[in-house]
Amino acid sequence: MARYKIPVSVLVIIHTPDLQVLLLERADHPGYWQSVTGSCDPGEMPRQTAVREVAEETGLDAGAFRLCDRQQQVEFEIFEEWRHRYAPGVTHNTEHVFSLELPRPLTVTLAPREHLSQAWLPWQEAAEKVFSWSNAAAIRRLPEWVGAACGG
Repeated sequence: MARYKIPVSVLVIIHTPDLQVLLLERADHPGYWQSVTGSCDPGEMPRQTAVREVAEETGLDAGAFRLCDRQQQVEFEIFEEWRHRYAPGVTHNTEHVFSLELPRPLTVTLAPREHLSQAWLPWQEAAEKVFSWSNAAAIRRLPEWVGAACGG
């Protein structure tokens, strides 16, 4: 039996206190830049997914930094080209937004099957560079999040 992805995912905006944002270039779509993302595994809570995906995609231990659940969920239509990964009839995904504050820009270890390169950009440039509207919207909220209370 095919194992389909669960239509619940996380978006983790990795940033510094001065609002530099880490972006990763997708290996399956050169030129498509994004923050850390990933689907929840069966039985996994979004925070657990965020920690796992940060480790898998960057080699960073999210527990060593300030990981905040921003208590924000976005529903979006799954791109047609990626719908085969989900059960038949699934067309939408719910994304849970997190932020991860690092003390300064760090070089990360990319998962070569997932990403080609990395870049640290000022938040305004990062918001313009990402291909996903939900990713851009979350990055634009960074100024209000830095220094604010951290959920979950």
